[in-house]
Amino acid sequence: MTINGKGSLDGAVVAVAGAGGPAGRAALLRLAQAGATVVGSDADAERLAEAVDAARYAHGGATVTGDIVDLLDLDATREWAARIEKEFGRVDGLIHLVGGWRGSKTFADAPLAHWDTLHDLLIRTVQHTSLAFHDALERAGNGRYVLISAAGASKPTAGNAAYAAAKAAAEAWTLALADAFRKEGGEAGPKAAAAILVVKALVHDAMRAERPNAKFAGFTDVKDLADAIVGVWDRPAEEVNGNRLWLTPRP
Repeated sequence: MTINGKGSLDGAVVAVAGAGGPAGRAALLRLAQAGATVVGSDADAERLAEAVDAARYAHGGATVTGDIVDLLDLDATREWAARIEKEFGRVDGLIHLVGGWRGSKTFADAPLAHWDTLHDLLIRTVQHTSLAFHDALERAGNGRYVLISAAGASKPTAGNAAYAAAKAAAEAWTLALADAFRKEGGEAGPKAAAAILVVKALVHDAMRAERPNAKFAGFTDVKDLADAIVGVWDRPAEEVNGNRLWLTPRP
């Protein structure tokens, strides 16, 4: 992989988990624009196909593909990582955009079933992608594992207990991956980096169209998030590894 100036990922191979949503779609577009070969995954085949087609159409000549992968299955996730590396020769990044939200009006009426759902969506998928891609990211020499998290993980609110707790657990797991990269790099420094991009919430054009009078104060546009994702390669692995990179004011 060669980085020819800020924002260029010529020759890089980047996997995007949760590529079918608005943030995933923006990430596919921006990564393709930066010159990367992009491999997206999603549980929704129709959404994934639309996102992949949009990125290909917007950036003629870009290599953008999609795979339906059950990220709740560790073996299937490992097979996905191995398949990407075998086909393209390397994996330079895993962008984790698998999301989900559950909340309640008060703390006391929070259904514990919400935790079960969010545990799978927000924690288990992080565990599986990090374990599956760890070796390949190190082999790439400048790999990046990027988790998208929420400010609420640092300041939980009464109605968001399950969501905030799940996000905090996902952050802790990602920081443990960062520590592994640090230790494995030794005196030379980490060969790969795990970082967390923190937002208050995300907004996209369809949301604005549905609520034209809403201000979405403090929200991060998915296009700006995509720029920040590409930007994690602009700094050395040692500077990025183990850091929360805030795209919204700290709570």
